[in-house]
Amino acid sequence: MPASVDTAELPARTTGAAATLAAAHTAEHPLKLYGGWFCPFVQRSWIVMHERRIPHQYVEINPYNKDADFLALNPRGLVPTLAVPVGDGGKTQRPLYESLVICEYLNETYDDEKENGPSLLPGDPYERARCRLWIDHIGNKIVPGFYRFIQHTPGKDYSIEQARENFHGHIKTLVKEMLESEQSGPWFLGEQFSLVDVILAPWAKRLFLIDYYKPGGLGFPAEGQAGDDEKVWARWRMWFDAIVNRQSVKDTWSDDDQYIKAYRRYAEDTTQSEVAQATRKGEKLP
Repeated sequence: MPASVDTAELPARTTGAAATLAAAHTAEHPLKLYGGWFCPFVQRSWIVMHERRIPHQYVEINPYNKDADFLALNPRGLVPTLAVPVGDGGKTQRPLYESLVICEYLNETYDDEKENGPSLLPGDPYERARCRLWIDHIGNKIVPGFYRFIQHTPGKDYSIEQARENFHGHIKTLVKEMLESEQSGPWFLGEQFSLVDVILAPWAKRLFLIDYYKPGGLGFPAEGQAGDDEKVWARWRMWFDAIVNRQSVKDTWSDDDQYIKAYRRYAEDTTQSEVAQATRKGEKLP
């Protein structure tokens, strides 16, 4: 899934831990990830590269001054875009976009467990298919629910309470699936970190923005205050604490205050990004 933004407040480059990671991947390499530090869809792809220890070049794209070579590769000019070396000993590059496509491509292609670490999808066909079902739930329910929540403003045809309840419901549906599997460990698959965890990770990191901008904040119940859903929210806290402390998630994250600046127009519902426009119209995210 590509994304674009329209705020001049964005700094031109990564900051914090992400700046350190980007600096380590500035050297010329045939496999290039074109990204924007602000974009959660880019972060998904970058997390996979980190987890699977994939050599690459990271290229930060200025949304207001896009390089001609990048536009030649992807005329839409959206991130993430992966430049993949093909043919001629890798001298020719072809583009891939859509973050989930990129994530699956990277996981499938760089599959030497000794060099790249464990796969982010299970070997068992059923479990692999089940992961994809819940990746779909994240992409079609949780992520749109996040934007509906953060873009709520007075005068909308739904209340902030409805946005909050809707978002909670989609989170609980995912967590109940984790509980039903009865596996130990914090991740969706228990002990195994998977693409399901990766796909939701960028929005888990951005949840603080709802607390920052929206009246009443996230409203997740505190420990001991969830009634019949106590086990559900306890399992959520286990997953959340693990994901925000995962090294690949921390290393692909810029400074918090930069996201506060980047998401102000989402909170005001004035941004003209493709994601925001689709949310405003009640359409499927692009």
